[in-house]
Order: sequence, then structure tokens, then C-alpha cells
Amino acid sequence: MPISPYGVLAGRATDRHREGGTDSPHYQLFLKDNGGTTYQAPVNVLSSVTPSEVLYLADDDFRHPVTRLLPPAGSGWTPLGSQAGSGALDYVRGNLFTPSLMRPLPPDRPGVDNDLSDFLDHYAERAIADPTVAVYVFGQGFGRRHSVLGRILRLRPGRASRSASAHPAVIGVHNVHMNQGNVEKFRPEDGVWQDGGLLFHLTAEARWVAVFLAFQSQAWHTDDTTGHTLAVPGGPLRSRQLEAPLRIVAARIGAAAPGPDAESITLLNASPGPIDMRGWQLADGRGHLRRLPAYSIAPGTTFTVAGSNGFRLSREGGAVSLIDPSGLKVHGVAYTDEQVRQVGWTATF
Repeated sequence: MPISPYGVLAGRATDRHREGGTDSPHYQLFLKDNGGTTYQAPVNVLSSVTPSEVLYLADDDFRHPVTRLLPPAGSGWTPLGSQAGSGALDYVRGNLFTPSLMRPLPPDRPGVDNDLSDFLDHYAERAIADPTVAVYVFGQGFGRRHSVLGRILRLRPGRASRSASAHPAVIGVHNVHMNQGNVEKFRPEDGVWQDGGLLFHLTAEARWVAVFLAFQSQAWHTDDTTGHTLAVPGGPLRSRQLEAPLRIVAARIGAAAPGPDAESITLLNASPGPIDMRGWQLADGRGHLRRLPAYSIAPGTTFTVAGSNGFRLSREGGAVSLIDPSGLKVHGVAYTDEQVRQVGWTATF
């Protein structure tokens, strides 16, 4: 079954600890909420499945509508429903980032800025030094009796906070990484809208930083219900997928005057050959589909598709996904209300 309880921990970073060795090392992050409760977030920096190096991506200017759905800063543990619009993360369906930009990093290596722990230090140490930085850790909550985690926990003194759900008191969060498309050993933990990650809100700069982690053994194309790896021609596509030949590069959301051109999506053929759009579709944040016309796009050129009655682009922020003729999502973007605040302007991605 999917991981449970799934949610987000909102707190202030107080300490961090780097673990050496090769026996499932973790990067330990410690946080406190507004009530003084101490929590721990053990972050995987090495996979037990080959290839072992963890995939990493950091977005230093993260703009996504999920930031509008988060609980108040420092509010502690909040359970989240595993569904769109709840504040939950989904690497596949949420259009949080481009998977091909992730890169594998070793857990710990002599030198500066050359391993995963170094990069996590970069953000954690700033958050520890600046109490105005709000930290959000997504993943699976655990309590004091979680025997599986007993070996890796180094808890600081503190009282446990109580979740608003029926789950035991939560004192920490683990599985702070992608939680779907797993290999057989970890397949029972697959699920949709239950991925982990780290968000840092630099309030003084009005800026968000996002850190996303995944295992190289995980698949990018997963079932919309179970989160299990989909069987595709040539075998499962892993997180380090090839660049999509057809991409979403711009969107016009809410023109000054209503009409067929009030909303539109611009596509780019980035491949060296023509692409027939027959069978391709666009999906909005609510899953409504817009079938693309039977038109061939020449290499290096763009094509603009107008909106339709069902397919809509919300001015409150949203997401757009591109589905290929086999039904697989090959590209996606997300936008915030700030990006479309000026009426009639086109947002670029």
C-alpha cells in the first residue's frame, strides 16, 4: 500500500548532521515548530539499489502553485491527502521540474561542493543561520516506535506533536524523495501524489527554493492509480529520461477580451525532424484534455493551440501536460498567479 501517513512538516531548521560510511547513510536535518517541538528528517543520500548515487535537482527560484497550498510556517506536522490540489507533491503529475535536469551525486566525497551532502549543506546551513527561513519537508511521518528507523535516528530531546489525523504522534519525516515507480523490493510503497522533497521559503527575498531527490532505479512513467512502473516499448523509462522532442514553451492565460484566442498553448518541435501531432493531447491541471490537430510541425518551429470549452488555464495558477500518442506524459509545465497577473501577456517556460 502507499506510504502512510503522508504529509508535510513545517518548521525552522535548528541543526544538521552528515553521516559517513556506505551503510545506507542519511543527511539528518533537525527542525522545531512554533511550539518548540523537535523533529527529525533523515534524507537518503545513497540508494540500496544499484546504481546507488541519488538523483538531485535544486531550483533556486521555484515558482509553482503548490506554494499557495502549504500550511503556515512553523505549524509542525500536517497530513496531506494524496491527490491534486491538497498541497501534496507528485514528480510525475505535478510538473514540479524537468526530470532530465536531475543529476546523480555521491553521498560524501573529500572536497568542496562535489557531493550530495555538500549541496544539502548549502541550503540547510543558511536556514539554520536565518530564523526567518521557513522549511517544509514532505514525506512519510513516523513516531517514536518506528522500529525500522531506530538504527538511523539521532533524535534531540523534545516533545512529540500530535497529528490532526488518527496516526500516532509524529516526531519526524522520512522518505523525503520520489515515492513511485519503485523496483520490486520497494514496489509496495508506490503511490501517486505522495512524493517527498524540501522547500525553503526565503521570506526576506520573497523567494522559494526547492530540492527534489529520486533514485536512479525508479521509473518516470507510472500508473495514475497505483504509482507502479508502466510497461512501455523498450522497457521502463527511468528518471533520467531523454529530452522530449515536443515541448510546451509558452501559454497565454486570460487575454484582455474574451474569445477563441483568450487562452492558448505554444509548442516547440525541438527535434531535428518533423513531428506529426496526430494523437497528441494537452491536459490541464484538472485532467481535462485538448486533442491536438493533425498537423506536422517542422523542426525548430512552433505551433500555437487555442483553448477549448473543457480545457482551461486557471488564472489562479495551474499546470499543463503534454501527452504523446501512446498515452505517456512526455513534458509538462506549471505557472503561478504572479506569472499571469498582467492581463494579455504570455507566460514563457
